[in-house]
Amino acid sequence: MKYTKIDNEIINDIKGFIESGFVYCDNEKLSEYSRDETEDLIFRPEIVVKPSSTSEISKLLSYCNSRNITVTPCGARTGLSGGSLPIYGGISLSLERLNKIIDIDERNLQATAEPGVINQVFRDCVEEKGLFYPPDPASKGSCTLGGNLAENAGGPKALKYGVTKDYVLNLEVVLPSGDVIWTGANVLKNATGYNLTQLMIGSEGTLGIITKIVFKLIPLPTKDISMLVPFKSSDMACQAVSAVFRAGINPSALEFMERDAIDWTLKYTDAKINNLTDDIQAHLLIEVDGNNLELLYKDCEKIADVLSEFDCEEILIADSKSQKDQLWNIRRRVSEAVKANSVYKEEDTVVPRAELPLLLRGVKQIGKKYGFKSVCYGHAGDGNLHVNIIKGQMNEVDWNKNLKKGIREIFQLTKKLGGTISGEHGIGLVQKDYLDIVFCQKNIEIQKSIKNLFDPNNILNPGKIF
Repeated sequence: MKYTKIDNEIINDIKGFIESGFVYCDNEKLSEYSRDETEDLIFRPEIVVKPSSTSEISKLLSYCNSRNITVTPCGARTGLSGGSLPIYGGISLSLERLNKIIDIDERNLQATAEPGVINQVFRDCVEEKGLFYPPDPASKGSCTLGGNLAENAGGPKALKYGVTKDYVLNLEVVLPSGDVIWTGANVLKNATGYNLTQLMIGSEGTLGIITKIVFKLIPLPTKDISMLVPFKSSDMACQAVSAVFRAGINPSALEFMERDAIDWTLKYTDAKINNLTDDIQAHLLIEVDGNNLELLYKDCEKIADVLSEFDCEEILIADSKSQKDQLWNIRRRVSEAVKANSVYKEEDTVVPRAELPLLLRGVKQIGKKYGFKSVCYGHAGDGNLHVNIIKGQMNEVDWNKNLKKGIREIFQLTKKLGGTISGEHGIGLVQKDYLDIVFCQKNIEIQKSIKNLFDPNNILNPGKIF
């Protein structure tokens, strides 16, 4: 693809409708915006722009569309698929300054916010009103709401409460042409035409720029208990997951961590887990929540009875804030710990939860075939397993070329088990070569047609997904 290179004339034009202090061309800023949290990808923009309003974004996109200049939207750049990287140069459009919580409507349990608001900031603000926004990615302290929408982010609490898409009612969107639309209405039910709101969620900034979001909220659960459950077998831990649900229990979170994930995280954080003997190979971290503590303890007892059938060891019950925070800090820091320990590639697989044992066994068998080690963890309750492939002693040829064959086999297995190749990390640049595993050619053609309808000049985040 050929796009217009940005020169001084274009920069001066852009400064005419974006505050000049928020148009960056210096090496430090361009380097900063050339990376996200993927393991080894670097793509340098030609310019970084930080608008502060829908109007500014509209003018920018209209200008770029008429001059064939690429625009790659980004937030906090915490993504793991390369979705916010400007692979054709052009403009990195940061939405960091659109960071206002516009309104919290306590009567209708709704809130309106801009895309640059940090997930945890938003959650804290609505909780002060006794309301709850459940989506809680591991990076919730730094990731933005707009980025969450772009990837349809999940997190541990997706198990009980759903993912980002389940809490979005309406969106203000700037199209590549510069036109501004609202995708829906601020209502819980809407059968009026095609659902453009849901189409935008998970589109990874390829169809339009989201500038305002109307969220549905729910009442805040006031009580919760966490359980850390050790197992001598990773397979047994995975088998136990679906048994919990078959017993009629609906935890608010159910996470899986292999032993290496635990060990690396404890070393990385200086945290401690009591009675962590050498024979423990995996843990489940389970949370129940609600408003009646007595009922929650009964749920914990029932869960313990179920898990005892799968050869679990002594269960740690965490009911104080400090205990719970310590356990969840370990889980949320796993990704950082893996990244700090080794060069790696993270693949985001998801299968029906009962198939999780087969997926884990298959990943290990494929690893033996291609000579790689994997460290696995994830949201076991909804079948979402993060497979971290560790480079270790692999040579450069195996790592850069032959490994792709192993990854393809992992995704083929995932598909065979009824799953798909991304549960919450999106497709972006990292997963696009594997779309043919889960979609037929006609399906891909339809999606490409949708992209062309919204963005016929292909200026908005080009090279992603397809």
